[in-house]
Amino acid sequence: MGTEGDGLSRRALAGADTVVRIPMAGGVDSLNVAAASAVAMWALRSA
Repeated sequence: MGTEGDGLSRRALAGADTVVRIPMAGGVDSLNVAAASAVAMWALRSA
């Protein structure tokens, strides 16, 4: 999980097998890492 604003470093992204993003609605600044990981785990629950 990346930080708010900057996200993951280029080095971390280069070492990842898969990179995903959570699309954000206009006017929404960011999700905190707990909320972002919860959304990602929910989306992957049946994968």
